[in-house]
Amino acid sequence: MTDPLMTGKQGPAELAAAIDAARRRLIGFAGACSSREWQTSPLDGDARPVGVVVDHVAHSYEYIGFWMREIVAGHQVTVGPDIVDGYNAEHAVAASRVSQAEAVAHLHRSGDALIEFVAGLAPADLDAGDGRTRRLAQIAIRHADDHRAEIEAALAAAG
Repeated sequence: MTDPLMTGKQGPAELAAAIDAARRRLIGFAGACSSREWQTSPLDGDARPVGVVVDHVAHSYEYIGFWMREIVAGHQVTVGPDIVDGYNAEHAVAASRVSQAEAVAHLHRSGDALIEFVAGLAPADLDAGDGRTRRLAQIAIRHADDHRAEIEAALAAAG
């Protein structure tokens, strides 16, 4: 079944609402983590603790929003795995001791800014940069949900 949010038919308000819903699910998960879970690194091949991964989503809202603003303004934006990996590596060091309260506050702050921006777009803005604005909004939705689901499964498997 095709996810209707990924079909390209949704408008700015629907995308903003979906980003908010995914963020709220991640905030709920983060708030329910025990101190031990928050500090564990349950993901195979990823040494980051749960707290750093949660805060990473908040951090990603900032650079995704920046890229979207630049694209809508008509600027060339280079996005790729090397750039994202670099941001992730820098963030992992900077956020190595992030508390639950700090990460949740970061999710609220950066998510609010991204959601407000996306909600304020004109429908045509989603097609800017050959549709990159829309794809980045879709990534923001999936990113929070994918990390949350992956961590929940890993924690459940670990018992």
